[in-house]
Amino acid sequence: MTVTIRPFQQSDIPTLWDIAYGHGRGEWNNWNGPYFNDKPETLEELRSYAHDPFKNGIWLDERLVGGLFAYYDDGKLQRWLDVGIVIFVDDIWGQGVGTAALQQWLTRVFSMIDLPHIGLTTWSGNIRMMRVAEKLGMKKEAQIRQVRYWQGRYWDSVKYGVLRDEWTAQEKNTPIV
Repeated sequence: MTVTIRPFQQSDIPTLWDIAYGHGRGEWNNWNGPYFNDKPETLEELRSYAHDPFKNGIWLDERLVGGLFAYYDDGKLQRWLDVGIVIFVDDIWGQGVGTAALQQWLTRVFSMIDLPHIGLTTWSGNIRMMRVAEKLGMKKEAQIRQVRYWQGRYWDSVKYGVLRDEWTAQEKNTPIV
């Protein structure tokens, strides 16, 4: 099993559309901020992902299975950056693909930016995402209680982060995956 990440190319976009939205709203929608109730992106919106260094695809043995994202929480100030990950293909969940991809992504994003911190935000119902963040050495930095409403109940928003020097020291020691 080989997990690789790379920026999306225009030729990847139809496949991305198919795995993310082609068969209705996939299981991933129940875990990737479902409380926002976002509408699916259009194929044209996805075309903007091509060649965007802050949007990369995840390939498992040459098969596109997910996406990685980075975005500034503070808009134009560009001093506070978060990352995100979605594995669209649910039959590979639990095989370490997300952990391997996010490890590569954190290294790549730190190489693209000159910031001391990268964050990741999830919710208390997404146990798998919290485990991945912790496995990669990210620290829980905040837990905002009962602010995400989903399936008739409130959930916590959970924020993780890692400092550049922590990530660099960790990467020099042992591969996590």
